[in-house]
Amino acid sequence: MKLKAVNFLIISFIIVFTSCKQESLEEKAEKIHDEIVSIDTHTDTPLNFLDPDFDIGKWNDYENSRTRIDFPRMEAGRLDAVFMAVFIGQRARNAEGNQQAKERALEIFDALHKKVNEYPEMAEIAYHADDVYAIKKAGKRAVYIGLENGYPIGNDINMVKKFYDLGARYITLSHTRNNDICDSSTDPNGQENNGLSDFGKEIVEEMNKLGMIVDVSHISDSAYLDVLKVSKAPIIASHSSVRALCNSPRNFSDEMLYALKEKGGVIQICILSDYIKEAKPYPARDSAFKALREKYNHFDGLSEEEHQKAVMEWRKTDKMFPKELATVSDVVDHIDYVVKTIGIDYVGIGTDFDGGGGVEGCLDASQMKNITIELLRRGYTKNEIKKIWGENFLRVFRQVEQYAVK
Repeated sequence: MKLKAVNFLIISFIIVFTSCKQESLEEKAEKIHDEIVSIDTHTDTPLNFLDPDFDIGKWNDYENSRTRIDFPRMEAGRLDAVFMAVFIGQRARNAEGNQQAKERALEIFDALHKKVNEYPEMAEIAYHADDVYAIKKAGKRAVYIGLENGYPIGNDINMVKKFYDLGARYITLSHTRNNDICDSSTDPNGQENNGLSDFGKEIVEEMNKLGMIVDVSHISDSAYLDVLKVSKAPIIASHSSVRALCNSPRNFSDEMLYALKEKGGVIQICILSDYIKEAKPYPARDSAFKALREKYNHFDGLSEEEHQKAVMEWRKTDKMFPKELATVSDVVDHIDYVVKTIGIDYVGIGTDFDGGGGVEGCLDASQMKNITIELLRRGYTKNEIKKIWGENFLRVFRQVEQYAVK
C-alpha cells in the first residue's frame, strides 16, 4: 500500500513538473515575441477576400470557416506580419489568357487593399523591410504583398513595375505549371525552357532594379540555378522545405541549400503537410478530390459563382476525409536540418496558410506561437529564434532594397 502511495506521489510530481515546464516555455515564448518581429512570408489569404462573407477583422473559427488567417488570430498567435499573395493559377498562355490573368490579379490587389484598409486600427499595408517595426510598435499587424506566379505579367515587362506600384514586394516566378518566365518544378509535361527563358532573365533583372525580391519557390531546379546566376541581389524561397526529409520536387536539395547560402538568400520553411512529411496512402480522400477537380475542370475558367461553389465543396470534402497531418515537431525538424546544413542565418517560416498550409499544432495563425515553443524545447536561443522568425528574411529584403538604390 505504501509503495502504491509512493508511486502515486512520484507520478503526481512528474505531471506537475511537466506542466510547470510547459507553462514556463509558453511564458518564455510570450516574452520573446514581445521583443522580436515575427513574419510569415507566404499565405494565400487574398483568395478569401472575394468571398463577401469573409471578414478579416473578426475571429473566424478554423473548424467552421476552414480559413487560417485573420487579424485577431494573428494577434493571438503573436504573428506580427504576413505576406499575402495575389495568386493566379496557370492557364492559357496566349493574349486572351494573359489579359484575363492580369485582370484577375488587379481585382485581387484591389480587394486586398480594401479589406486591410477597412481596419486601420488593426493592420496596415507595409512596403519596406523596416516598416514592420513601426507597425508593431503601433499595436497593429503588418501586411506585405507578394505575387504568386508571374503569369499575369504576360509578355509585358512593364507589368512588373505596375505590380510593384500596387505594393507587391516579391514575385514567385511560377506556380505548378511552366509559364513564359521559367519552368515549374511540378509541370507534368516536363521542362520547356530548361530553366529561365530569355524573357525570364529580363524579369529578374527588372525586379533587381525595382527592389523586388525574387522568389524561387515552385520553380524547377534548373530555373533556380539560372536565377542564382542572373540575380544581383539575394533571393528567397518564400514557402519551401527540404528534400532530404520529404522527397518532393517542390523542396530544396542539399546542393540547392549550399547554393542559397553562397548567394546570401533564405529558405522559408513551408508548413504544408505534404512538403513536410510524406503522406500515408488515403485512397478515399484521393478519389474524392480527383472527382472534385474533374467536376470543376481543374478549377480552370470558372465564374465567380462557380469558384465559390468549388471552394465550399473543397472545404466540405476536406472535413469529410481529414488526412493525417505532419506536426509542429516535424516542421522544426526541417528548420533544424537547414541550420545544421548551412547555418542559422538562412532559414525562416512561410506557412502557405489558406493555400494548403497547416499542421497538427499549428492549424491557423492563432497557433503560430507553438513553433516558438518547440524551438525553445530544442534549445534555440532568443537571438536564434529572432533570426528564424524574421531577421534573416529582413536582411535579404534590405539588401534587395539597397541594390535597387545603387
